[in-house]
Amino acid sequence: MRKKIHPTYYENAKVICACGNTWTTGSTQPVIHTDVCSACHPFFTGEQRIVDTAGQVDRFMKRLEQKEARMARLRAEREKREEEKEAARMARRRGEL
Repeated sequence: MRKKIHPTYYENAKVICACGNTWTTGSTQPVIHTDVCSACHPFFTGEQRIVDTAGQVDRFMKRLEQKEARMARLRAEREKREEEKEAARMARRRGEL
């Protein structure tokens, strides 16, 4: 085995989660920062929490609202056309009787 090519191994490396939970483990880095751990991950806690680091959730919600508004507008236009067709049909029917 070649000497002096392996990184330094820290037996008591400290891991720090964004939720404040800390623990020690072995690593090649003395301190490790992480966003989620078993204490705050939704799978382990049973809670649904959205971790949004780049505004992706906000963009998705904005697109969803725009789509819902567009669908509501299309439904209203369709109902208006159907009412106009029904009115025209009733007018033809009154004219035929």
